[in-house]
Amino acid sequence: MILVTGATGLNGKAIVREFARQKHEVRALVRDPARASAAGLDELAGVQLVEGDMRRPETLGAALDGIDCVLMISTATEDMTETQGRFIDACKQAGVAHAVKFSGAESNIGYDATKFRFTRMHEEIERYLEGAGMAWTHLRPSQFMQVYLRDAPTIAAEGAFHLALGDTELSPVDVEDIAKVAFRLLRDGGHDGESLDMTGPEALTMSDVAARISQATGRPVRYVDVSPEVRRCNLLASGISAGFADALDEQLAERLRRPKSRVHLATHEMFGVRATPFVEFARRHAAMFGGQA
Repeated sequence: MILVTGATGLNGKAIVREFARQKHEVRALVRDPARASAAGLDELAGVQLVEGDMRRPETLGAALDGIDCVLMISTATEDMTETQGRFIDACKQAGVAHAVKFSGAESNIGYDATKFRFTRMHEEIERYLEGAGMAWTHLRPSQFMQVYLRDAPTIAAEGAFHLALGDTELSPVDVEDIAKVAFRLLRDGGHDGESLDMTGPEALTMSDVAARISQATGRPVRYVDVSPEVRRCNLLASGISAGFADALDEQLAERLRRPKSRVHLATHEMFGVRATPFVEFARRHAAMFGGQA
C-alpha cells in the first residue's frame, strides 16, 4: 500500500487525483478532514483518507499500518526539517520499506541551495533520510508553473504582473507533470538511492512568460520589473507573513545572482511523461488569467 502525505496541498492533491484517474488505490494523510472534503478528495474512487499529523508521530499509527512506500510532502515552514525528520523516524519504526522525499532543486545554473532556507532544509532532510536505513528516492522539481496563477487577478485587471526578476530565466514545471511522474514512481517502485530532478521544457524570462500568457489568452500581457523592496511590500500586502517574505527575499537574491536556467527533462523521459510547455499550461488556465474564473 502507498501513502501520500500533504494530500490537501498543491502537489499532494494533484498526485492523489492522478492515482484516482489511474484507478489505483492510495492512502492519503490529512490533518484536516474538512479541508480534504472541500477539495473533493473524499469523492475520489480508491482514495482512503486517514487523519494524522506528521508533527505528532503518535497520530500516525493508522496511516502507516501496512504501508510499503510513502511519498513525503509537507508545507514549507520553519519547522519542516523537524517535522519530516519525525515522520521518517515513524516510517522506520512502522517498517516502511521505501520513502520518496518530495524535495526541490532550483533550475538556475550555479544556484547555491544553502542560501535559501527551504532548499537548505530540503537537503538536510534528504541527508537524514539517506541515513535512516530505508530505501530512498528524492523527487526534486524546480519552480511550479502554477505559482503564476497567484498573479492571475492582476493579469486579468491590468494586463500585467509585477515581479523583481529582471532578465533572469526560470524553467518552471507543470504540477500535473510532477503528479504523473510521482504516480509511476510510487506504483512501479525502484530508483532506490536516486535523486530525480525535474524542470519544465523551456528556460523563460518573465517577458517570455508574459508573451506566452498573451498567446494563450489572446490579450496583451506585459511583465513589469519592480525593485525587490516593492516586491516585498506587495507580498506583505497580500497577507504573506514577514518570515515567509524573508525566505522569498533569500530565494530572489540567489536567483538574481544566477540568471541563466537549465532545462532538465531526463526524469520526464525516464517515466514516459511528456513535458508540458508553458503556453499549454496557460491555455489550460486561460479563463483564470482572463478574469473569467
